[in-house]
Amino acid sequence: MQHTSASLSINENADPTVRHDFEMFFNKAVPENDPDYLHDDEGSDDMPAHLKASLLDTSLMIPIHNGRLALGMWQGIYLCEHRNYGGPRNLMLTAWGE
Repeated sequence: MQHTSASLSINENADPTVRHDFEMFFNKAVPENDPDYLHDDEGSDDMPAHLKASLLDTSLMIPIHNGRLALGMWQGIYLCEHRNYGGPRNLMLTAWGE
């Protein structure tokens, strides 16, 4: 992920309430409008977005087997947008092996 306010994660993806709870947790853990934040050049979601991206990370290593992603039965890849109105996002994919 080539951005500082979005991230990637692998998590449970069968039940949509997991995505809801995921977002709720991070919004509680890293709230907007915290008066202690100094970096708010682009709005109240600016610094919280950077912190959330740092907590989750911007890269993943995913095994590929027989040309397919080798994820667990319940796993999915989340592209986590941490800005309220995020713009276009770019991903870079690197593959190596035989």
